[in-house]
Amino acid sequence: MEARRDSSKTPGFDAQLQAFAYQGLPTFARRPLLTEPEQLDQRKPDVAIIGAPWDDSTTYRPGARFGPRALRCQVGSAGSGYQLDARMSLFDYLDVVDFGDAICSPGMVEASHCAIRERVSEVVRRGIVPIVLGGDHSVTWPAATAVADHHGFARVGMIHFDAHADADDVIAGNRASHGTPMRRLIESKAIAGSDFVQIGLRGYWPCDDTLDWMHSQGMRAHTMTEIWERGCRKVVQDVVDWARGGPNAFYLSVDVDVLDPGFAPGTGTPEPGGMTSIDLLQAVRRVAREVNIVGMDVVELSPPYDQSDVTTHIALRVIFEALVAMAQRRRDSEPAQESRPTASLNGVQDRHWHSV
Repeated sequence: MEARRDSSKTPGFDAQLQAFAYQGLPTFARRPLLTEPEQLDQRKPDVAIIGAPWDDSTTYRPGARFGPRALRCQVGSAGSGYQLDARMSLFDYLDVVDFGDAICSPGMVEASHCAIRERVSEVVRRGIVPIVLGGDHSVTWPAATAVADHHGFARVGMIHFDAHADADDVIAGNRASHGTPMRRLIESKAIAGSDFVQIGLRGYWPCDDTLDWMHSQGMRAHTMTEIWERGCRKVVQDVVDWARGGPNAFYLSVDVDVLDPGFAPGTGTPEPGGMTSIDLLQAVRRVAREVNIVGMDVVELSPPYDQSDVTTHIALRVIFEALVAMAQRRRDSEPAQESRPTASLNGVQDRHWHSV
């Protein structure tokens, strides 16, 4: 099947979207840009990308407000949507649009968070999956709340990749800090603590009082020490098995600082000893393939601290891996079709060449 197309677009607009990464309009993956809710009603896409350019809640290095634009400007070979392992173009099964940014006002956390929540609500209330481009991690509070508004409070779970728990109560007098969104979601009952799982925690924060509170809420955590000792594949399998016994819908939140700074220097709070890029990409694809993801964000990308755009490219691939997995779920739910012959390299059948 082909992705639905907006018949109102002109050939010139199409050409701008289909240009190479260094020219044309910088929409996410060169997807059509929609700005009005009525356009969502007309097109009825499956996924909508939303920018949340807010970083006034960060406690260390700023710059994440530039994350959404950086992700739109860097597409490269991923722009076609074709994934080698899956042997499919995700855009054949998912119609993805760029729904622009929530308009955030510097210094005005309440107004900016309200704008994010409303922008995500316009998407999710229409049955469209929102993918939010951060921004610091405080944007998860309004974004995930909007998803819970639609699907029901305490009916959505959270799968959270991060170096930090982000479950403090107050940081420097700020209850809307990028270190507090998970506590706000639990306290508001948008997401139950028992439906939370965190992967990649490490370092020197938070302290005992926060860890004790997390334990009292039933939150689960897989630290980097556990990942190092047991291996990433086993830990991810545990996460998937746990999720299958939980809610029918999950929000996926990926803080790029879950990666080791050697792979992702462009972040506000780098923490040595993190995941490798291959482990994170495979983990996200596995989770999104096996679990019903109804909302997602990728946060804490700070382009001013990036080197050669390596963090931006990894963050972009995290989103593409999730989209490919969603497309695979869609493909697998359709009537079976004749499969392609197994690929071979140099004329020899490769036993590792298969969909995952």
